[in-house]
Amino acid sequence: MKKLLIISPYFPPVNGADMQRIRMSLPYFAANGWEAEVIMVDEQYADLPTDYLLLQSIPEQIRIYKVKALKKSITSKLGLGSIALRSLWFYRQKIKELLKTQSYDLIYFSTTQFPVCILGAYFKKRYGIAYVIDMQDPWFSDYYEDKPKAQRPPKYWFSYRLNKYLEPIAMNSVDGIISVSDNYISDLKNRYPLIKHIPSATITFGAFKPDMQIAEQNKNAFPNLLDSNYTNVVYIGRGGADMHPAITPLFKALKAVLDNGNETLKSLRFYFIGTSYAPNGQGKPSISPLARQLGVAESVIEITDRISYYHTLITLQQADALFIPGSDDPKYTASKIYPYLLTPKPLLAIFNKASSVINIMKEYGVKQVYDYETVTEANISAFFSSLINGSPEPPQYHAGAVDKYSARQMTINQCKLFDSATGGKN
Repeated sequence: MKKLLIISPYFPPVNGADMQRIRMSLPYFAANGWEAEVIMVDEQYADLPTDYLLLQSIPEQIRIYKVKALKKSITSKLGLGSIALRSLWFYRQKIKELLKTQSYDLIYFSTTQFPVCILGAYFKKRYGIAYVIDMQDPWFSDYYEDKPKAQRPPKYWFSYRLNKYLEPIAMNSVDGIISVSDNYISDLKNRYPLIKHIPSATITFGAFKPDMQIAEQNKNAFPNLLDSNYTNVVYIGRGGADMHPAITPLFKALKAVLDNGNETLKSLRFYFIGTSYAPNGQGKPSISPLARQLGVAESVIEITDRISYYHTLITLQQADALFIPGSDDPKYTASKIYPYLLTPKPLLAIFNKASSVINIMKEYGVKQVYDYETVTEANISAFFSSLINGSPEPPQYHAGAVDKYSARQMTINQCKLFDSATGGKN
């Protein structure tokens, strides 16, 4: 059995989106030849909400180490709030401590807190340990360079320059890359010729069925956010201006049918929940202003506050139908689609035509998935009509796709990459 040391600053009970791949993979690593251990940042230092139900999905035998971090209340005065920067020194010390008594075949960085990945280069140079980086998002990117200041992330000037400096430190020595997008891998290999021939694999997040059971067992713990007097169409996930091209066709089609006097469609309500990454109560709406602009504000409810993962699953179950919009970034792939696909609800999805999501959903058998350049008012109106004129039949997904995109299969794919990155040694 080979040993895998996983670096994931956010980890249960912290409800961070970037730990979901690891959380869903942990039950399957051992069956594929890898004994996994995790180093996380102690939740008391995290700046995200906690969800202790997440712990129910973690196998009891998994060894989890916790490290400290500098307190954000102190470092934020210097403009440094990132948990990666606050925990970097503590991670270095903990890994050094472990290596005094244990031997690992691979270090796996699975996080969007990318600065910690530079430790891979340090420990490879000092101890000869191979490392793999999971690119769930781009690290250094010029996507926002031509965007208005209001659309750029907070502290963009600093993070852009820091990422440009740190990324090559980690990437020039990496032994393997996993990514949710083919484009992320090709961009990195073009940017860093030294890694052109290292093992790489595009592996999306997977669908993890045990989560639905945990959610159902605890459904009474969550408030119902939906109004049962309406037919509720729900999207849960981040908002932002980059989502507007995918949402605009929906709102325009809704406006058109309402203007045509179809009173029954006034019973539709569109919920956009958890659209901001800001602390609860401080988020700025990014969807409801668009709804006002397009004249459908009365039909749209935006809740900027994030909700817990299992509250998300229960809310998706309570919805009458689901809507998933994609980013205008052609490299964007939405790993969030799998909880939707675990929920047998009518589903409408609109993405950039270059997004891998479109093909994945078609593989599943989702009938109403479109790109925002060619989707028509008639396409969307047909979706509205099916909701109003009766209960649509639950979708019947293709069994082959369900297995192909399961968390179990995605873990198998990761372990194959690990084997390649370590030269297949036992």
